[in-house]
Amino acid sequence: MTDNRVENRLDQTIVQVIKEGKPQTVKQLVSLVKERLPIPEQEILETILRLQSEGKISLAKQQPPVSPKLVAYLKTEHALWYWLTTAIATATAAVVFTIPENLYPWVYIRYVLGTIFVLWLPGYAFIKALFPTQVPIKLPTETLDAIERIALSLGMSLALVPIAGLLLNYTPWGIRLTPIVLSLLTLTIVFSTAAIIREHQAKTKADKPKLKVE
Repeated sequence: MTDNRVENRLDQTIVQVIKEGKPQTVKQLVSLVKERLPIPEQEILETILRLQSEGKISLAKQQPPVSPKLVAYLKTEHALWYWLTTAIATATAAVVFTIPENLYPWVYIRYVLGTIFVLWLPGYAFIKALFPTQVPIKLPTETLDAIERIALSLGMSLALVPIAGLLLNYTPWGIRLTPIVLSLLTLTIVFSTAAIIREHQAKTKADKPKLKVE
């Protein structure tokens, strides 16, 4: 009976410490519990693991720290979107200049990439540069956040492409295929590069390499 009372008291103390003290690591949690109860550290750790397995507490997994160097960050999976964006934009420009309009069925590749190139990439890169980690509207789930980013990207692309065409109209090159493709390619690469730099800076500042206790 005594052991059960001690166990229940330890359980309640751990939960109470998490709610009140908000420890950021398991080590901090153990230290705060030891200040309240004269119990060995090993027993506290075993109780924490048991409470986690029972679903009474949740230990957030520690994320790998973000490298402070941009070059190293570009080699991680976090920068995959950047490489995909620039690769698709570059591939689209190459396809447009190499595949003629009457070359079937290869011209369908040109149509598909061209649609993505015009309706998606410029706006996506621009929105990513403005909001590198989170869209401006607070949303409860990552799915809604992705939908919001898609909608903003499409809308911004529909706004940027006409503006680029309008500006080209006042240049010696005019509104022709080559200037339009090169201008959109430049915009996409510039915005994507600015976005990956801002994203790296934001994640470096927000990165806290420790195990959080929820």
